[in-house]
Formats: sequence, C-alpha cells, structure tokens
Amino acid sequence: MAEIAVLGFGTVGSGVVELIDRNQEQILKGVPEGIHVKYILDLRDFPDSPYADRVVHDFDIILADPEISVICETMGGREPAFSFSRKALEKGISVCTSNKELVAAHGPELIETARAHRCSYLFEASVGGGIPVLRPISEALIQEDITSIIGILNGTTNYIMDKMEKEDMTFEDALSLAQQKGYAERNPEADVEGHDACRKIAILSSLMTGKTVRYEDIPCEGISRITKADFGYARNMRMAIKLLGMSRRNADGSLSVRTAPFLVPEDHPLHSVTGVFNAVFVHGNCVDDLMFYGRGAGKFPTASAVAADVVECCRCRGSHVEVRWSDETLALADPSEESRQFFVRVGAASADAARAAFGDAAQTVQSDSPAEDEYAFVTGELTEKEILDRIGRLQDVRACIRLLDLGK
Repeated sequence: MAEIAVLGFGTVGSGVVELIDRNQEQILKGVPEGIHVKYILDLRDFPDSPYADRVVHDFDIILADPEISVICETMGGREPAFSFSRKALEKGISVCTSNKELVAAHGPELIETARAHRCSYLFEASVGGGIPVLRPISEALIQEDITSIIGILNGTTNYIMDKMEKEDMTFEDALSLAQQKGYAERNPEADVEGHDACRKIAILSSLMTGKTVRYEDIPCEGISRITKADFGYARNMRMAIKLLGMSRRNADGSLSVRTAPFLVPEDHPLHSVTGVFNAVFVHGNCVDDLMFYGRGAGKFPTASAVAADVVECCRCRGSHVEVRWSDETLALADPSEESRQFFVRVGAASADAARAAFGDAAQTVQSDSPAEDEYAFVTGELTEKEILDRIGRLQDVRACIRLLDLGK
C-alpha cells in the first residue's frame, strides 16, 4: 500500500481523502497495491469525521515517517506551504498541489528540488480545477508549437458575469449571490480583480514556453468596473463579456500575456462557457484548435486533479516526473504595443469629442436597453498606448473593454 499525507483538511483536502477512499477500485488500475491516506495535517481537530484518527498537528511527524511517499499540499497560500513542500521534496517525498499562488511564485524552484532528489512536484489542480490541461500541454502537445492559450480561468467571475448578463443583476448583487453560494470568498479581491486568473495564465504561459513567466509582469484587470449597461451593448453585438487570461506568441517570437475582461463573439467556443465552468482554448501550429472544458473549482473536481497527480507519483516512485519549466525569466512584449479593437462608452456630452478623437473608423453600437445619456462605439484597430491616449482626452468615459479578435 502506498502511504500518503494530506496537508490541509479544507474543501480540497477533504475531497482528496474522500475521493481516494471512494475510488480505490479505479485507483488500483494505476497503483495495484492501492493508496492509503495515513496522515491529515491541520491545526483543527475533526472529532465527527470518519478520518479523525488520522489528523495530526505536527508536520515533522509526517516528515519522519519513512512510509510516506507522497504529500498532497492543499493548504493554500505561500507559507507554510512552501517550507513544508521544500522539506518534503528534499527528503525524496513527492508533492502534489492545488496551490496556484505557490506554484506561480516558486514552481521552478520546487521542480528543481524534486529533480535533485529523484521525486516529483506536480500541480495539475492549480489551473482549471478538475480540467486536465497542464499535463496535455506538457506531454501530449510536446510536439506542437503552441502559439496561443486563451482561458476562462476563474469560475467565480464567470458566474458573476453570467448573472449580470442573463438576470440583469448589478455587479454587487451578483457578487453577493456568489458569496452566498460559496463560489466567492468573503474577501473576493483575488477573484474579481483578476489576480487568481493572472496566476493561472502565468503558469500556463510558463509551461507553454518552458521558461518562467512572472505573474507580477502581466497586465491584470478584473471585473469590478463592468456594469449592467455594458451587457446591454454586448448582447446587441451578439457578444459575451468574459474575464480572460491570454497568452500569445507574436510574429517576432515575443510573448504577449494579459488578464482582462474581453468581449467574446458568439462564434468563438469561449462565448458559451457559463456559470462556474472554466475553459482553456489552445492553438498549436499543426493540431490547430483545442478546448479543455470543465468545472474549474469545487471539492471533488479539484480533488480529482490532485488525486491524478498522486497516482502518477506513486507509479513513478524513486524517479522524477519531468516538468519543463526553467527558472529563466521570460521578458514579455511591451503591452502598450498590443493592438486590437475596443468597445468604448461615454456620456452623451462627450459624443462629439469621441467622434473627433476616433474618426471614421469608430462604429456606433446600440444597447438592447437604450440609454439616452450616452454614446457607445467600437474603435478601429488601435494599440493599448493609442487607446489610453485618446480616451484620456474625453470626459465621462464609462467603459473601455477589449474585443477578442478571432483572427489572432
């Protein structure tokens, strides 16, 4: 029996323990001797849990047990998750994690530590919850020149905008509902300001290039400035507003990465991704377009991805599962030079100034809930620098949202 430990008995950690018990018959197909959770590390006790006798409060108990071959780190945050993970890897104990904050910050270092001690550091669950996407990018698509990855990477924001679009809710009401349902945290900043999605596109970009794309270098915008009025125009343009993480290789070989709300046309597959679901759209030079779709969060979907990594580590005990991600930092293309179209909405008093600033290339758009006091339009193709310069000349700018270009 392969003995493992789980760090953190919250939503994901408890899901991992339950899934390994529930799906032991399936697990035996990959690990014939079976997998058993010997320890659960948490600050709390769980006297009513059927796993109460496995709970310990001292990480050193786990570290000192020679039977432990894999640790699941589902604590979240950087510390003590980083220290615990590094100590385990230095002892040759493989680590599987759902912790995107830790992976985005220390992924290459922990991978190298695992390599040096003939064990593995795997993190499928850190992006896309239950969607298997990291291993396909790293392994099944290794023969491809992947030129772009575009993803709906945060189920909370997708749920909020879905409610705003379809039920005419305000941002505040949709967020409150998401919190009531447990989709959003009490402090929702990491979700609604785009930080969670930004970390995930940083991880995806790093695996796409094999180098380190620092999430701190990625321009990041959230959804807190999106309003009901924006959805009225989006519906009339047959588009949906989605928070996207986007990574694209440019013609000169440089990489452009961004997290921001985009208007997505109805003929793009990401348009129909609703609710708390996530999707990752990948383009390779030979395979063309692929989309990975599923539940991007939740107890058992995320636990399933962690458990898949556990099975892989158990199958490869005593060796290193290679992850191609070096600590060489990749300099990103100048974000101010990215070009695309933009949807702009201004107060009616600024309509003439907007027409003068944007010229004949601007196309007026209407809302399905017309507002008499404003003027809205789609620009011609402009760089980020140009759009900032032009809207900077206007008064009462109410929205400026990027359009996803199907041709890029």
